[in-house]
Amino acid sequence: VQLQASGGGSVQAGGSLRLSCTASGRTFNRDTMGWFRQAPGKEREFVSATFRGGNTYIADFGKGRFTLSRDNAKNTVYLQMNSLKADDAAVYYCAAGRQIILSELRFARAYDYWGQGTLVTVSS
Repeated sequence: VQLQASGGGSVQAGGSLRLSCTASGRTFNRDTMGWFRQAPGKEREFVSATFRGGNTYIADFGKGRFTLSRDNAKNTVYLQMNSLKADDAAVYYCAAGRQIILSELRFARAYDYWGQGTLVTVSS
């Protein structure tokens, strides 16, 4: 089972990026898929997640700027990030888990599988 994250890069403040996370090794349409990020010297924090039924949740810092979607046919989730700020710079990780309830959604320990991370750099 593997998660492959991609789409990171360097953008100016105010710019946009779309991150992708593609799962392989099994079908993930029954999984909760999430994104976390970790900036240097900081703890990993929740960004966004989607349950298998399509309900999505965005961290407060991303509301109005980030959109999460999933394509179960492609085993892929997408994180569209607009109006990027310097504070958004981090390594972004995708994750998947099957037995996650709403109260656990924001906790990294609830997820079973992790991608390798993709770096987002935002210049001001």
